[in-house]
Amino acid sequence: MNGFWDKHVVPCLIGCACRQPAIMKDRAKIVPRASGDVLELGCGGAANLPYYDWYKVRSLSGIDPSEELLERAQAELVHAGRKANFAIGVAEKLPFASGSFDTVVTTFTLCSVQDPIAALAEAKRVLKPGGKLLFVEHGHAPDASAAKWQSRIEPIWKHIAGGCHLTRPVTQAISASGFAIEGLQGHYLKRTPKWLGWVEWGEARVIS
Repeated sequence: MNGFWDKHVVPCLIGCACRQPAIMKDRAKIVPRASGDVLELGCGGAANLPYYDWYKVRSLSGIDPSEELLERAQAELVHAGRKANFAIGVAEKLPFASGSFDTVVTTFTLCSVQDPIAALAEAKRVLKPGGKLLFVEHGHAPDASAAKWQSRIEPIWKHIAGGCHLTRPVTQAISASGFAIEGLQGHYLKRTPKWLGWVEWGEARVIS
């Protein structure tokens, strides 16, 4: 049952949930800042594809552990008339040489990776000197009441939502991984329960 759910149901849930209007608005605030050689973590579904500024992006690569979502991403690329190097992979073990990218983009991805600290360490490794990490992520809510509900719901939620965690701190993890965050912002998504709707976004640079 879990195999069927993860293979056939979760990709549909993710594809729908991650394209909600409020979420797409948050993507639009960050993704256009990408430039040069770009790597996207969790590229399956290609929800960010409409927001890249192709005058600034020299090349686009991406990894995702879901074959089903990658198939959708490839279809979106064909439909948009764009080319990208999208492949199966996990953020904790990127198949790229150190210093390969000018920008790493992660949007609603760190919640579901197995090890966010390892994923951020890999993002740091593959960035060129002076490169940037662009992020839009949901995570641990700042309100005690919402955070309490996150802790209660997460054990069940992560099993039905493809490993999505509700209580992971976003900016603390990024800062602890050797990045300096610039222009940090956060809010609760409208018409979304607070336990699910806390989102943080910003730009981070590798601390030399």
